[in-house]
Amino acid sequence: MEVFFLESILNLVGFAVGIIIGILSYIGFRNTGSPTLFRLTLAFFSIGIGFMIMWLGITLDAYVFDPKEPQRWIQTIGIAVQTLGYFFIAFSHTIKSFFPRSNYLRSVGILPLFLISFTSIENVIRSISFILLAYGAIETMMSYFESRRKTAIFVAAGLALLGFGEFLGWYYFVFPQSILNIVSISIKITGLGLLFIPVTKVPLTKIKFDENL
Repeated sequence: MEVFFLESILNLVGFAVGIIIGILSYIGFRNTGSPTLFRLTLAFFSIGIGFMIMWLGITLDAYVFDPKEPQRWIQTIGIAVQTLGYFFIAFSHTIKSFFPRSNYLRSVGILPLFLISFTSIENVIRSISFILLAYGAIETMMSYFESRRKTAIFVAAGLALLGFGEFLGWYYFVFPQSILNIVSISIKITGLGLLFIPVTKVPLTKIKFDENL
């Protein structure tokens, strides 16, 4: 029961953080007219709504459905909605070059494709999320080495933590009774927190969001 309450609280926190960043991104879009900020608005709203759907899923499992037979399809919908948000983030940060510029990193980036488990739709969705976030993190770090903008570090670290959180969420299927899901949600919220830092500067300064980040 303690695990249930902790997961519920973390999902609600994730929902709040995602929606707040989405609102700030929308304010930035209204101030700058940046298409990137519009995509980020959709991304963070999707991530926040995904957290809410997953909270709804575990709540229904606890109070409506049989706890011994959880309705995983609700969780799958939540993860799919978040993956849509990750796609918008990856599209925003890597629109000019979806694959890393480095041939070495490009070859390493293909590795997750061979790790996808097709035994579960949720596994496939989480694997796609991981690949999108990994590419986004790598491309953003490559951008940092070129521009030396400090905001790129926060973006890359945030995307990397989101990707690591999705990886742990995928691994949770191997040990479903462990606390990996709680750790996964916590890491994803931390990643959103890092993305929160560069986004908050946009509405305040009313400048164009760096399309390369």
